[in-house]
Formats: sequence, C-alpha cells, structure tokens
Amino acid sequence: MTSIAIVGAGPQMGLAIARTFGSQGFDVALISRNREKLDGIVGKLAAEGITAAAFPANVLDRAGLTHALKEAADRFGGIDVLEYSPVGTFGITTLTAPAATEPADVEFEMNFQLYGAIAATDAVLPAMRETGAGTLLYTTGAGSIRPDPRVANVNAAAAALRNWAMNLHKELADAGTGVQAAHVGIDSSIGVSVIPGVEAARPEQITPLYWELHTTRRDEAELVFTLDDDGVPRG
Repeated sequence: MTSIAIVGAGPQMGLAIARTFGSQGFDVALISRNREKLDGIVGKLAAEGITAAAFPANVLDRAGLTHALKEAADRFGGIDVLEYSPVGTFGITTLTAPAATEPADVEFEMNFQLYGAIAATDAVLPAMRETGAGTLLYTTGAGSIRPDPRVANVNAAAAALRNWAMNLHKELADAGTGVQAAHVGIDSSIGVSVIPGVEAARPEQITPLYWELHTTRRDEAELVFTLDDDGVPRG
C-alpha cells in the first residue's frame, strides 16, 4: 500500500494532487489547519473511491506538524510521498518591497515556508532512507524563480525553500539513497486569473508534474509549470 501526505492541502492544488495520486492507488493524508475544510476534501475524495484522512496541524507549530505526519504514517503504514505546499499567507503577512523589508518581515515567511518544510522532511525522511525509496516534493510560486519587488519578503523565503529543496535533491541523489527530492515552481495564477487577459491554469493541468517527478523524472531537481500565450501548459 502506498500513501502521500499533502501538507498545506486545500480545495485547489491539494485536492488535485490528491486526485492524481489517489487515482493511482495511493492513500492520501491531508494536513492543514482547518479540519472542516479537510473533512470536505476527504468527502469529495471518498465519493471518487479514494481513501483519504484528515490530520489537522499548523506548519508554524513544528511539533504539531511532526505529530500529524507520525499519525498519518501510523494510519497508512508509512508515507511514500511528501508534498509540501506552503501557500496562503497573502492577507496574513504584510507584503514588503526590498528596501522596505525588515528582518521581521521575512521571519514569518521563513517559518511558514522553509522551516515548515524542513520539519516535515525531518519527520518522514529517516523512514524513506531506511527503505531506500520515497519522494519529497516542495511547491512555490513564480516569485522563487522570477522575483517580484512588490512581494520581496515572500519571494525571499520561497527562494530559500527552492534552493534548499534542490540542494536536498543533489545530496540524496549523490548518496544513492533512492529518495527523490524536487521543487515544483508554479509560474501561473491558479483557478482565477489575477492579470486581465492572462489565462489562469487549472490545478489538474499542473499536477502531472508531481506524478512525473515521482515516477519518470526522478533525476530532475525542478520542474516549472507555465502557460504559453495560447494557454498550453509547459513544464
């Protein structure tokens, strides 16, 4: 039996990733702060014949996140794939331009994006090393690759996560662990366009990249999703 733990699971990308892996026989552990929303996703997946369970946790509470991942591993007999999507801080954190950014402006984002990813990885990687198999996937938006000065503090943390994930890929590959680590950069709005005249991507257009990194493209440290001018996915 195989399972995926999705940290930061929500009704768009989280649900779509769950469907992509669930349709391949994976059990799905859903982790985010809001149990009510998680239970709704569990219900949708159950209606599609996908086994899923909710494990509420806040990524800012690293002990709580570790506990949730342990519960998920106990429930499903281990975690084969970890997907970390640190999204949702817009409206919570104050967005700052580079020259106006203070250390405190980046601190929250570093905790939310990079430190949460490290804690989640620490919770599942030892077992993956022991079995010689597993996949670790980390998601950021376009700002980690193509910075936007309007959101410099968010971009800084996203870039740190991207850098760390790609270094982790190299370390694990060079050591011959059998564990894949990779970064997925989403260079597109999702669901609803935020730029007039620019098409937004559908989550199901993006999720094949996650499956490819787990299966056929395990030698790659990064895939970046974008839409061309005709709305055709590239990645």
